[in-house]
Amino acid sequence: QVQLAESGGGLVQAGGSLRLSCVASGRALNSAAMGWFRQAPGKDREFVAAILRSGFTTYYADSVKGRFTISRDNAKNTVYLQMNSLKPEDTAIYYCAGYASGSFYNGRSYGYWGQGTQVTVSS
Repeated sequence: QVQLAESGGGLVQAGGSLRLSCVASGRALNSAAMGWFRQAPGKDREFVAAILRSGFTTYYADSVKGRFTISRDNAKNTVYLQMNSLKPEDTAIYYCAGYASGSFYNGRSYGYWGQGTQVTVSS
């Protein structure tokens, strides 16, 4: 059963913007926080951003700070990742994840994962 569903990926030029969405359902609705991770070809999965259920506390990787914004609309069961000033090094598959326990920066702290959406940034 699908509990997290990402959308919004695509191909953009460097400097462009994309907005990713993640709709939660089922058990994932109980997550105390939601996160975004990404994985580029040949590289390990990397933390991008996380947000607590209240929406008032957020965490960002240094590589995206100031360019990406994570937000959520609990009434819509949706988490967003607004990505501005995109760079070729942002190219990756982006995954939405529901937090379980542990460090917000560690993917193993998350118990639910979406299928991923491809983001490609051309030079």
